[in-house]
Order: sequence, then C-alpha cells, then structure tokens
Amino acid sequence: PLPKAQSIAKGVWLIPGGMLPDRQPDGNTILFDGPQGLIGMDSGRHTWHREEILDFAKAQKKPIAAIVHSDWLLDHVSGNPDIRADYPKLKIYASNAIDGALTGFLKKSAADAQAYLDGGKLPPETAEDVRNDIATYKNGEALKPDVVVDKSSTREIAGKKLAVNLAANAATDGDVWVYDPATKIAASGDLITLPAPFLDTACPAGWSKALGDIEATKFTTVIPGHGAPMNRAQFATYRKAFDDLIACSASSRDEKECAADWTKAVSALPGAGPDAKAQGMTVYYVKDVLRAHNGKSAECKI
Repeated sequence: PLPKAQSIAKGVWLIPGGMLPDRQPDGNTILFDGPQGLIGMDSGRHTWHREEILDFAKAQKKPIAAIVHSDWLLDHVSGNPDIRADYPKLKIYASNAIDGALTGFLKKSAADAQAYLDGGKLPPETAEDVRNDIATYKNGEALKPDVVVDKSSTREIAGKKLAVNLAANAATDGDVWVYDPATKIAASGDLITLPAPFLDTACPAGWSKALGDIEATKFTTVIPGHGAPMNRAQFATYRKAFDDLIACSASSRDEKECAADWTKAVSALPGAGPDAKAQGMTVYYVKDVLRAHNGKSAECKI
C-alpha cells in the first residue's frame, strides 16, 4: 500500500517509510504544523513517498516551509529537490556532514551501484532504484542545507519552537533529532531503526550517548527513522537492546547469539518486523561491520 499520513498528535503527522521487496527503503517523514507552514522531518527516497508529502500539504492548504534532515542518507533526503520545486521558499536544516558524504560514502556507493547496474543481474525494481539513487547523488548540491545545524539549540522554524539537536558521530557523523515541547513528541531519525539498528556508518559510543539524550527529554512519544512510534517504556526497551547488542559484539560470543538476543529483546516493539529479517540483518552488522572494523563502522571518524 502507498504511504498515507496518519495523525500522531494535534498538529503532528507521520508518513511511514517502508521496505518493499527488491526496493531500497524509505525513511519515515514527520510533519509538524507551524504558524507559517508545515515543517517536515525527512523526505524519503521514492516518488510515491514525496507525492504523499506534497498531496498532504495541498490538502492542509499550507506550504511546506522547512525540512529538517535527520541525516544525509538517501532514504531521508531524496525527495528534497521535487518538494523545493513546488515550494521554492523552502528552508532545509541539517548538519554539514553531507559535505563529507558526497566526496566519501555516497561517492563510493554510487560507483559500486553503477557496477552492479552494469552487471545486468539486478531485479528491475532494484535497478530502477539504483539509477534514481545515482541521479540523486549527482545532484548532491540540491541536498545541502540552507541552515547548518552545528549545535543543539531551540530554534524557531516556520514560527514554531522546536529543540533541534545535533548528535555528532552517532548513526552517522552528523545526526539531527527534534523534540517538540508543545506535543512532547521526539523525532529521532536513524537513532532508532527497526528491525535492526542500521550500523553502516555508525559510531556506537556516540549513538548510545544520543539515545541517552533523547531519554533525558520529557517526550511521551518518539518516532523512529524506520519503524512505528514508541512510548517511553518501548524506547527504554530499544535503548537497552542497543547497548546489549554493542556489548555482545565486543565479546567473544557468536554473532548469531548476539543477533538472537537482539531479535528477542525487540520482538514486541511496534514495527519490529519478521524475526528472520531482524536476525539476518543483525548478524551482518555484528560480523561484517562492527567486528570487521574494531567495534565501529568503517565510516566512523573517531
């Protein structure tokens, strides 16, 4: 089914991302209602995701005044050029970490993707996504922020006060998460992901600290980058499972045991997904990411 906006609280909506077969993922989009327009948190990857953002804005009869990037990964930022085409006064808020990504991780990813595409063995849906991702990378200047988030602070965006927080060296080298004191909703970006923590570019120590910073707010609901909204108790379960997974990865235990512990711990969380998928993804992250690079991703700069 195509994503549809759903109300989370008064003036806050979620357009859920997804992971369809043979497709790259879309991250969640959160929309906050501001006096001067809608404030989006991330813009997804696929056409159908950004079209729902635009259709929702038109139905609300409000412009999209701002987009906050939680990070620079393409499942969160690819919709920006199309949204800006409809709303040219749009302001993008993000860390400057995308500068390094465009000459590093994203550049390498585009080259690797082109090689897979040239091999001619990808399913047609995957090949379409790969072509679109390469085009997005080549248009990388359009993804850069108008306003750089270089520290955590309260900002007035489109007339609404939001706590806009920078988590350096966490899920990426510059994650941004938002807390809305009016509704007590936090939007975490990829600091919370299911069915597994996406550790491709992660510094686990910084990630763990960022989860502690989220818990220190007075949120009642936290919306992940991938997955369904959580209450405080569910978030506490996620946070403990994350720290336990990192500790297990640093131990001599088999990676399948680490993954089984993670899968069991999060299985009751909303949006956890099939156990087999969680198990397989987590084994990969423990074996081929963390243990292959001394407890962190190859992209971690600390």
